Amino acid sequence: MILREHIVAPGTYIPELKIAYPDRPDESMRNPEKVNDIDIENDFDFLQKSFSRRIWKAVIYAGIFFLVFPLSKILYGIKISGRENIRKNKRLLKNGAMTVSNHVHRWDFPFVLQAVRWRRMWFPAKASNIQTKDSNLILGAGGIPIPQTMAAVRKFNEAFNYIHAKKRWIHVFPESCRWAFYEPIRPFRAGAFKMALRYSLPVIPVAISYRPVTGWRKLLGIKHPLINVRIGSVIFPQDIKGESKKERCALLRDEAHRQVVSLAGIEQNKWPSAYDDE
Repeated sequence: MILREHIVAPGTYIPELKIAYPDRPDESMRNPEKVNDIDIENDFDFLQKSFSRRIWKAVIYAGIFFLVFPLSKILYGIKISGRENIRKNKRLLKNGAMTVSNHVHRWDFPFVLQAVRWRRMWFPAKASNIQTKDSNLILGAGGIPIPQTMAAVRKFNEAFNYIHAKKRWIHVFPESCRWAFYEPIRPFRAGAFKMALRYSLPVIPVAISYRPVTGWRKLLGIKHPLINVRIGSVIFPQDIKGESKKERCALLRDEAHRQVVSLAGIEQNKWPSAYDDE
């Protein structure tokens, strides 16, 4: 993988938090403790459709809408731009859509929810996270763990078939793992874009970027940067021309990556758009 000099646009803020990031862009920085033995490979309810789980999901979304949204404004001064790209395509998004973004914060899924406003969304989740203390939060928010066995993968795909049939929105973090407050955009895995092409889902690129802490937050000693969420132009799969599914997937991924890079205020990104093995 060839790295380039990283060049940002004037005014783009790069957090200086002295965080040591891994060398490999898909290497997780987290090693959370395993606290349960949930087995997603055998008879797992990927959509969490039992009555008790439906109630739990309603509680989680109420918490996101009425607690996390205000807190994100207070704690992170969240600023959202680009909603007009969704409004002007409202009719074309009525059958569902996929948002994709960089993965840089524990709350970045709620940040995206706040940007697209009052929607319930689903997202593929790392299977190992379902065995941590966050499992109920992830499942309640719409996380669907990614299995390994063929039988479980079939049920995983059936869950997303159902979500698509209901015309719901899906979010994917194509960087695959979270790097806190990382500023460059890492390469995107192809899986998200294979899904978008399979369901003919419009893809909405979203970038999370940063501003320096100022004002009363700085006086209180808050160290973390403030958050920008920028929504890009909708990419319609039918506009992606290619001689094969693989080529179309690559072109879709590259355009989504290009937009996220630009939305994040980066003129030349350190990382390429794709991994060498894809």
